[in-house]
Amino acid sequence: MAVPTSSSWAQLRQQARSLESQTENLFHSYSSFASNPPVKPTDEEQSTERKLQEILAKRDASVGALSRLLDSEAALTSSATKLQNLSLHRNTLADHRREFARLRGTISDARARVNLLSSVRDDISAFRSAARLEEGRSEGDYMLDERERLDHSHSVADTVLSQAYAVNEDFMGQRQMLQSINRRIKHSASQVPGINAIVAKINTRKKRDSVILAGLVATCFLMVLWFR
Repeated sequence: MAVPTSSSWAQLRQQARSLESQTENLFHSYSSFASNPPVKPTDEEQSTERKLQEILAKRDASVGALSRLLDSEAALTSSATKLQNLSLHRNTLADHRREFARLRGTISDARARVNLLSSVRDDISAFRSAARLEEGRSEGDYMLDERERLDHSHSVADTVLSQAYAVNEDFMGQRQMLQSINRRIKHSASQVPGINAIVAKINTRKKRDSVILAGLVATCFLMVLWFR
């Protein structure tokens, strides 16, 4: 088994510090996804998350190697300093693990809010579309009802006009019939000679009889009054 040297310790520490620096740089990139995450994780976000997981795993192995190396160098005079350095790397790794979990939770919560808002917007859009469609249908139904009412009014008006025309035609027919009867009477009267003179004599006789009857009644009345 090879005897560990201080150079191995320095190399492992340099590797641990390099991984810590890479982790912080990736944290800066990873935290940017929490500000306005898309509905689904992008390829860049997934790649950054995988790199962080891989680096944290490498740092865990690096801290383990430092711990084993320190155990094998118990006789060296710088053990106290190395113990402090090892503790610092362990604490930094634990802090970075917590920070990674926090960032991942923050991104997950932000994405959930984005998905919720997107779902609400979709529901509102669907409701508005349905409302516009229903409004269009209601307006169409209203126009159809108005058209039916107008057609009914036109039908009633046509019926009334038809009845008026029929009555007018009936009046015209009766007028023509009366005119025809009048013409026939005049024609018949013209065919009988002297009928107008006979009618005139009859009328004159009737008037004379009426006068005689009236005189007789008056004479009787006067005689009754005289003899009383």
